[in-house]
Amino acid sequence: MVLLYVGGDLLFNDYRKQSKDVTFVFKSNGLEATKELQHNRSIDAIIAQYDLPGNNGLFFFKKIKEDPTLANLPTIILVDEHKEHIYKEAFKIGVLDYYVNNTDSIDLIIKRVKFICKPKNETLKEINSNKALLQYKIPISKRIFDIAFASIILTILSPILLIIMLAIRLESKGKVYYMSKRVGRKSFDFYKLRSMRSGADQLLNGLAEKKNQYNKSVVDSKIDLHKACPKCSKLPVGEFCSPLRYVGIEKICDNFYNQQKEHIKNQSSSFIKIVDDPRITKIGKIIRNTSIDELPQLINVIKGDMSLVGNRPLPLYEAELLTKDQMSKRFLAPAGITGLWQVELRGKGGDMSEDERIALDNKYADYFIGQNYSFWFDIKILLRTIPALFQKSTV
Repeated sequence: MVLLYVGGDLLFNDYRKQSKDVTFVFKSNGLEATKELQHNRSIDAIIAQYDLPGNNGLFFFKKIKEDPTLANLPTIILVDEHKEHIYKEAFKIGVLDYYVNNTDSIDLIIKRVKFICKPKNETLKEINSNKALLQYKIPISKRIFDIAFASIILTILSPILLIIMLAIRLESKGKVYYMSKRVGRKSFDFYKLRSMRSGADQLLNGLAEKKNQYNKSVVDSKIDLHKACPKCSKLPVGEFCSPLRYVGIEKICDNFYNQQKEHIKNQSSSFIKIVDDPRITKIGKIIRNTSIDELPQLINVIKGDMSLVGNRPLPLYEAELLTKDQMSKRFLAPAGITGLWQVELRGKGGDMSEDERIALDNKYADYFIGQNYSFWFDIKILLRTIPALFQKSTV
């Protein structure tokens, strides 16, 4: 791949010495770069500084876009600091990407250019390959067993379910069942018997800070939109270190927004599990400790949302935090009523760590998508679930 770099600041000099698959052509101004492009047709992309001798980088790119033989070349503009009018004008004239000039940008720019310049057939092949890796099919034996077992258990336990539902309704107002969006391999409506008093969701934030058994520390999980960005504070009024992000009527620079978001993710746990939750009703405590509240999920199993054995489906607020490969691998396995972490660590009075749970979820995912999957391993987990159904702590 051949890149034309236009500008006096040889930002990519060190990278040029190390790279074996990228060849750089350096020109100090737009005029020299234009002459180079007229006789060198091997250029794959152009990277230009905004501040160039004579006319600026955007003027140079405008001229490039006017030439039909060069108009489709990928173009990237580099600025020393973010300025909103340059940012808007760059994309208006058809510049592909815009970066603030610093050493951290180099790898990002090179990766971006490599992806853009990759032949279309190779890109499609890679996308299709990734899709094939992510696709999976639940074995027929597993699906047949799920439907048969769930149907039989629901039929046998229906009288007990009716009694429990009546008790829930007599103790507190509200629906006898609880339904929420959960995420497994897909998002779906997740059913449980209601074990908490009405309005329990509104109390979650405060309890998560104090009683979450996975918590690392107490943090404010909201991004402060009024806090000033240290970098922007050093710039003239009206100028920002990165493009603006609008949240409602508030605005914040993109860099500072992402810094705060990353800090929150690092400080807070991805999972929320309240120890001795004060929102739980008396009947709720009984059905939680005996896992009766989970029985409506057999309907999810029959519908195909879940399997009897898999990784626990997560609420949306938990699932959106699992962005790292180590954490997101769990979603390669189907959602399940029970799984490895339930039979290994459930009910240890808050001793379960987030790392332990992630490791067990990933272990089942590796097992499920690997060559050693066995229907009898699922049966073994189901049998081990029976003693794990009864626990002392209400987690």
